[in-house]
Amino acid sequence: MLPETLNVAVFQFDLIWENPIRNRNEIDRLLANAPENTDVVFLPEMFTTGFTMNASAMSENMDGETVRWMKKRATEFHIALCGSLIISENNAFYNRLLFVEPSGAVHFYDKRHLFSMGGEDVFFRRGTKRLIVNYKGWRICPLICYDLRFPVWSRNRQEYDLLVYSANWPQSRTEVWNTLLKARAIENQCYVVGANRVGEDGQSISYSGNSQVVGPKGNVLSGLPDGHSGVLSASLSFDEMSRFRASFPVLNDADDFDFV
Repeated sequence: MLPETLNVAVFQFDLIWENPIRNRNEIDRLLANAPENTDVVFLPEMFTTGFTMNASAMSENMDGETVRWMKKRATEFHIALCGSLIISENNAFYNRLLFVEPSGAVHFYDKRHLFSMGGEDVFFRRGTKRLIVNYKGWRICPLICYDLRFPVWSRNRQEYDLLVYSANWPQSRTEVWNTLLKARAIENQCYVVGANRVGEDGQSISYSGNSQVVGPKGNVLSGLPDGHSGVLSASLSFDEMSRFRASFPVLNDADDFDFV
């Protein structure tokens, strides 16, 4: 039996610089107004702080307030919550994406491609493993921002159905964002979700958002206007994706390779 439709939402808003309390409060407000049938909510990269390199001051641990809050909200609203924040573990800092289920189960992925032009590689330790979450019959591969530029790391080896990028992607490279999200969907024959922020951060970098959901053929199913804060929602059809893959089985001809 095929999985059912997956109803997803993206929260696009102006992250308050290095202010976890206010950012969590804004997400609470958006949760109260999200569509009732939502299965998964996707949040921007470093959704508690903005894209800061102040890791030592802004980090939390896996038993910290934000992780506890994510578990509580996932259970309360019967949804999965997914987004990245700064985590301290084993004397290192990680840009860590958490996927929290209503049951309280927590899955995580540490960003592999650290943005060296912004000094991220100086303050954070890179991840080494991809994550595939099985949720409601869907296989979900969540990645983070700069990972979008690296198609090999994003490559679908027929092990996922939904590819997600939690991001702080600047307005100056909006065309790149729009183009690569479509490219990843087309080449991997999957749904792609891009969850971005709006506003200006503490380093005077502007973000226009452009969060969107892209179908397996590269068509944008749902999106938000430039600079608009709000909730984006879309229904993903497993049946439609499966029929497309069966009728045009590109992935069967893909090159084999190993990650190093």
